[in-house]
Amino acid sequence: MLKKRDLHDVPALFELMIHPEVFPYIRHKASTSDEFYFVTKQTLEAEERGELISRTILDEWGQPIGTINLFDIQENKGFLATWIGQPYFGKGYNKLAKEAFFEELFFHLDVDGIFMKIRHSNVRSLKAALKIPYVINANELYPEVHQWINGEDDIYDLYMISKEQYMFHYYGDQSSEEEVLEA
Repeated sequence: MLKKRDLHDVPALFELMIHPEVFPYIRHKASTSDEFYFVTKQTLEAEERGELISRTILDEWGQPIGTINLFDIQENKGFLATWIGQPYFGKGYNKLAKEAFFEELFFHLDVDGIFMKIRHSNVRSLKAALKIPYVINANELYPEVHQWINGEDDIYDLYMISKEQYMFHYYGDQSSEEEVLEA
């Protein structure tokens, strides 16, 4: 479902990225394939320096369909950015990718919190975030971060997933599954 970013995936990802329903929401935009190679190479180098964590989202046949990233990592917290190609909208890939990524971040890497800044006008991202049972609105909990992402304009809401909330939900689901299996 997820793999480390790779320059070999650039052509397929670029074609998906430039779709008009996807492109406006991409954090690091590229208008040509060559530019996307450059951006991807910079992403790989930034991950080596510990500045971000980036994965390619794959479909069930191992084909690249989008990316999921944790940017601006400071004090073991970072900002989530995900995009999936338009042909894959509404097929459950976003949820599966987030579950796999969160598990990697919280169980295998030293991440304590995941912030999500969601533009008020981005209904698709807001609906996806609110489907996550352990996400909270963090505008008032982290006012300095909310102010930082908005600057002068109030165009984003801030959401957060803490390691504690994730673990509580994860282990709660595990014990519920065990109870069902024992019954």
